[in-house]
Amino acid sequence: MSFDQKFTADLAQLTELRRDLHAHPELGFEEDRTSDIVARILEGAGISVHRGLGKTGVVGTLQIGNGTRRIGLRADMDALAMPETAERPYKSTVPGKMHACGHDGHTVMLLGAALHLARSRNFSGTVHFIFQPAEEGRGGARRMVEDGLFDLFPCDAIYGLHNMPGLAVDEIAVVEGPQLASSDSWRVTLRGTGTHGAKPHLGRDPITAMGTFLSALQTIPGRVVDPLQPSVVSACSIRAGDPKALNVIPDIVEIGGTARAYTPEVRDQLETEIGRLARGTAEMYGIAADYHFERRIPPVVNNAEATARALAAAISVFGDKTRTAFPPSTAGDDFAFFGAAVPGCYVWLGNGPAVDGALHHNTAYDFNDDAIAYGIAYWSTLVEQELNAS
Repeated sequence: MSFDQKFTADLAQLTELRRDLHAHPELGFEEDRTSDIVARILEGAGISVHRGLGKTGVVGTLQIGNGTRRIGLRADMDALAMPETAERPYKSTVPGKMHACGHDGHTVMLLGAALHLARSRNFSGTVHFIFQPAEEGRGGARRMVEDGLFDLFPCDAIYGLHNMPGLAVDEIAVVEGPQLASSDSWRVTLRGTGTHGAKPHLGRDPITAMGTFLSALQTIPGRVVDPLQPSVVSACSIRAGDPKALNVIPDIVEIGGTARAYTPEVRDQLETEIGRLARGTAEMYGIAADYHFERRIPPVVNNAEATARALAAAISVFGDKTRTAFPPSTAGDDFAFFGAAVPGCYVWLGNGPAVDGALHHNTAYDFNDDAIAYGIAYWSTLVEQELNAS
């Protein structure tokens, strides 16, 4: 597939910028340098800029003609707190931080679309370019909504895009319905009575209770939730005892993990059933259990009408490389808070082969610069078709 010069006019500079952002990663709510760059480029293109929503968020607004429809396009900007192991000329210069999910590429693609649309002015209506901070678990989308995003910048529809390793760069997936799971956290504290490891009968052992609880946990998706409804329950953290005191049964075991679902009903089930197992296990072993379930991010569910418009734009750009069937991810994305407030659609843009296993959140991951032009073309076409000037 080839593109008109209109979509590739800024490609060399945008590729250089993407690599610069990659070399200077910033964590959620710390994207000061990135936000400065975004704001400067938007203002240079004559786009109105608002800063400060979600602390480091940037919203650029471009209104052309007398069309009354208003849409939002979202790109996330933050990096992850993890080291980069692959050697490349633009490797992260910040120890313990890297762009391991491609938000550097997302930012640059939306900037490229903004530059193109500001030049071509081939639409009638209003587009809000939403550069979101803190997608990686720190609540940036929710913070922007709470700060008045859709009060200040009303949208009739909102669109998101994420790169997908394993899809070719000339492929895109646009699918109605659930795309990403809810992302919730849970914590269980088992409170027993510590004792000498040689005299377990004199205490109440929370370690043994923990083993039973962890084994039983997988009966929730396996035997409680409808097998036709996907769900995940994972224990990801355990704190108990002291490796320097291997003759001591501790008083307390702390367990934490994640729960994922695609529907509100299954999400409710997971919350209820984890607590039921914790309390039941505690009762079985004669100990106590504390339980806390934190609802963090709802599922991302694509609206039918917004998906139809996104699909039309995708077909215009990608033709028969547009996928209308693609499995949802059990990862989460706080784009869900935007989609809960405004009809939305979240699509997957190909990032090429996952070289050496470099998938999202891998220390060797890198965004594929060959995808930049495709992202610009998709965003621009979506705006020009939905805000049709004719």
